Amino acid sequence: MRKTILSLSAAALALTGGVAYAHNHGERAHANGDGVITLAEMQARSAERFARMDANSDGVLNAADRQARMAERFARIDADNDGEVTQAEMQAAHEARRAKRAERMAERGIERSERTNRRGGNRAERMAERFAAADTDHSGGLTMAEMQAMHEARGERGHRGKRGMNRMAQVDTNGDQAISKAEFDAQVAARFARLDADGNGQVTAEEREAAKADRRAQRQERRAARQAQ
Repeated sequence: MRKTILSLSAAALALTGGVAYAHNHGERAHANGDGVITLAEMQARSAERFARMDANSDGVLNAADRQARMAERFARIDADNDGEVTQAEMQAAHEARRAKRAERMAERGIERSERTNRRGGNRAERMAERFAAADTDHSGGLTMAEMQAMHEARGERGHRGKRGMNRMAQVDTNGDQAISKAEFDAQVAARFARLDADGNGQVTAEEREAAKADRRAQRQERRAARQAQ
């Protein structure tokens, strides 16, 4: 049961992509003279995200979808197809993802900060430590089971995992440990309503910036609370 909840929390967290889309897409639209995002636009983007996560296309996000996505990811990283992912293969995949993110940021005119670059170096060290701990048979490579255990352990310990668990409780309204399309869509609509402060059916750049400021303040409050413990 715990594994199922952890798996689904990732899908629940993906709902936050709707807010990110409202901000980022809105910035691009504004550059083209639009500057607003509608519920239909957010729903269209969220439907694409749901379809990508729904690996077996059954209209429900559950542990089976998570397992299928893990298998696909493992196959992509396992460059030599030997059934194990080495640290070099994992690092290569990580660097490829970073390069893609940097390219997207460059397209949006965002520069990577020096702090972000330093964090990347620290992340490499943490990755090496996690890899060594996950390689339980000391073979020098991770099987899919070992990699999945590593990700689940990280999710359970981390704040992102806890946040995902809280989000899961909000999205899975009938408590069946699965997220249906209807439940997903309901949360997308609720998020849009929170962004649309004046209720006119459009999220403006000002409303996006206000929501961004609120999220930043909440993160700071959570960080302060953790430090006070």
